Amino acid sequence: MKEHIWEKKGIIYTVNNDNPYLLTHASNPLAMHIDEDVYRIFYSGRDEQNKSSISYVDYDIIKHEVVNDYKLPIATPKEGTFYSHGITIGNYWKEGEDVFIGFMGWQQKEGHHWRGDIGKLNLRTEEITKLLGINQEDKISLSYPHIEQIGKTYKMWYGSTLSWTSENGEMIHVIKQATSTDCANWNLQGLAVPYEIGKAQAFSKPSVYKDKEGYHMWFSYRSGDGTPYRIGYAHSIDSSQWQMKQSNLSVSETGWDDEMVCYPYVFKHKNNLYMLYNGNNYGLTGFGIAKSENL
Repeated sequence: MKEHIWEKKGIIYTVNNDNPYLLTHASNPLAMHIDEDVYRIFYSGRDEQNKSSISYVDYDIIKHEVVNDYKLPIATPKEGTFYSHGITIGNYWKEGEDVFIGFMGWQQKEGHHWRGDIGKLNLRTEEITKLLGINQEDKISLSYPHIEQIGKTYKMWYGSTLSWTSENGEMIHVIKQATSTDCANWNLQGLAVPYEIGKAQAFSKPSVYKDKEGYHMWFSYRSGDGTPYRIGYAHSIDSSQWQMKQSNLSVSETGWDDEMVCYPYVFKHKNNLYMLYNGNNYGLTGFGIAKSENL
């Protein structure tokens, strides 16, 4: 199997916004092709209370320049909902004429630990609905989904908390999988990517890409030894049984991503793969891009 060798191209967007919903961060970047070499890159920005909303920039991937910075939110937290304390995004998919962005909705009730549920945003109607909430399989908290249509079946990989703590003090948050025929009612199938306490036990933000060699997944993970997020990689022939592999994209010696790399999104443009990702402080400094050539 060919190894994906990533070459970092640097940070491509840094937040410069006085909109109260988007004062800091550009986390969880998500690329949607809109015209020739231009992609609409959605991201989650934060307000002064650390609540996240969705906005976007348009980026020319060949010229390496932002051609439009929208600077306004397209979806914001709403009191009394499953996304009352933030909306952080996963990937996007199409259902007929509609395009949806899957996201993690944050809640923080007084006296309780924060928790997440999974929702979707219809970009045409701006309607928000819940996709998956706490259930008998996922009893504590959920996080970022990646949803793909494979034949007539929708497949979702998503984060699920097993415990807020472990013997090393780090949470155990794993990537599970589910299937659906209507993208509404889900058959929960349990663990997708294997985890190991002390090596990889706190996962988030899966990004899945399919080619002739099967399915490839990149994700954030923490080991539990105090090291901040790194980007990991797993491979599957059938999209169900995953094996952890090595990823060559790690922190830089200096600069905006010298402490942390996280929240990858991988996509193909022409004959190359690209990865959007965040660096230090969960995207406080914006997002960057890396390239894997000649697929």
